[in-house]
Amino acid sequence: MAIEHRYDQPDRFVVGTVGRPGERTFFVQARQGRRLTSVVAEKQQVEVLAEHLDRVLDELSHLSSGAVDVPPKRDEVVDNDPLDAPIEEEFRIGTMTIAWDPNTERVVIEMFPISDAEIPSDADASEAAALEAVEASEVFVVSIRPGAAREFVARSRAVVESGRPACPFCSQPIDPDGHICPRANGYRRPLFGAGDV
Repeated sequence: MAIEHRYDQPDRFVVGTVGRPGERTFFVQARQGRRLTSVVAEKQQVEVLAEHLDRVLDELSHLSSGAVDVPPKRDEVVDNDPLDAPIEEEFRIGTMTIAWDPNTERVVIEMFPISDAEIPSDADASEAAALEAVEASEVFVVSIRPGAAREFVARSRAVVESGRPACPFCSQPIDPDGHICPRANGYRRPLFGAGDV
């Protein structure tokens, strides 16, 4: 039987990081009362989760014709506080699902750990995700209202964008120690010419 970390009415559901830009570890964290769960995510997983949550909320707003109270997209981050301590990793996220529960009028997000399950090579993405979910030994389930989902998206985007700046030539992140741009054929060149400063 899988271990279930379930939060039906979390007091807080956020993304945060530990470490300096270029060496950050991303965490998705939920707190309800004295319970706290933190799971590790890749930066790209945070970006995809935020993008898909926004898409689900936009579709929900459109399909319900206003019957469900879905706030508009927002850039303002309400919760800028650091992650709650202690930060103890339960698992690393492998697959995620997003669903709408019409009974509770909440968005339900399920996160499963990286699985060692044998996935057939001819399985498409949805079949692979379903097989991994069945084999999962743990699951992190968070159920939130549409307004909280929009807040989660805004904070997730702000956290992702607060990392290393992107190179204006190749769009790859620039390390604090410098950057060898592949578009510059391996040569280092200043980002600004002497006359630009």
